[in-house]
Amino acid sequence: MEQIEDKKQFAVLIDSDNISVKYAASIFNEIENYGYASFRRIYGNWSKGNGWKEEILLENSITPVQQFAYTARKNSTDMAMVIDAMDILYSGKVDGFCLVTSDSDFTRLAMRLREENMYVIGMGESKTPMALTKACNKFIHLNLINKQVNDVENSSDSVVAGPSSRRGAKAVEEEHGSGLTSMSQIEDAIISFINDNENKGKITYLGEIGSRLNDKFTDFDVRNYGYTKLVVFLQDTCPRLTLYKIDSAYAVGLGGQLDRHKLEKEILLFIRENGGQIENLSMVYEEIHKKHPAFDIKDYGYSRLSSFLRSIHQLSVNGNMVSIKERR
Repeated sequence: MEQIEDKKQFAVLIDSDNISVKYAASIFNEIENYGYASFRRIYGNWSKGNGWKEEILLENSITPVQQFAYTARKNSTDMAMVIDAMDILYSGKVDGFCLVTSDSDFTRLAMRLREENMYVIGMGESKTPMALTKACNKFIHLNLINKQVNDVENSSDSVVAGPSSRRGAKAVEEEHGSGLTSMSQIEDAIISFINDNENKGKITYLGEIGSRLNDKFTDFDVRNYGYTKLVVFLQDTCPRLTLYKIDSAYAVGLGGQLDRHKLEKEILLFIRENGGQIENLSMVYEEIHKKHPAFDIKDYGYSRLSSFLRSIHQLSVNGNMVSIKERR
């Protein structure tokens, strides 16, 4: 069992001036995915009502930090958060920070913390300026995450996979377009990943896609677009991609309407009908192309037919010859 000491320690600093109390539960549910919130502080002028009542603070073990507005039109809350963040940084007690705010004034703080090798998570609404979302290692849009949680809770099904059509995800993007990575950018990035792997003779699996999208886009999360599963998100929103199964894992390729499993069965049948061995790879290609004129090996993430055939574990490829492996 993982102990608290084994988890990454985070300082969660909340700007009450522009973060609603309705996100309290979501903030700490999300941070649990990354580590333990060892510091939990919220900053504001408690002489003015801001919705963050005592029972909410106690329920979530949040320490309120009182900050009076000493000068008109000056944001003293921002200054208090920055000072505390630097104090905590130099204490050496945390591995990262979670800055809960939609205020772009914290962009420089996020950058400064990253310069000190801190993992910085940002949380705010989708109105948050791009500068702040890009300054963080990861940015979570609380309003979209919160909506997704509510949709799941209100659904009669145990899991909501996502919108029933591409129009559903497109509507989310259009509504929050200025604060979200566009789906065209996501699709272009995935195609680039696939091409990179193709040049190395590698298959692109769904898990790698998720990991690389998170690395490339700090705000990427399928829940932002109304989905709970990456596989459904890609199927619904990325028409230039095709997903197929290799054993129990999903792989992602370019275009193509022919299911990989079906293609493999057709190839194996053709080779068996020819005595279990084909002398020339071009015969395999001609057979596939005869049945499927739109066939393109690049749709499956390969530049050569021979590389694709080698990925089929029942086959052996030796030069220009392909044969079915003998069972041992």
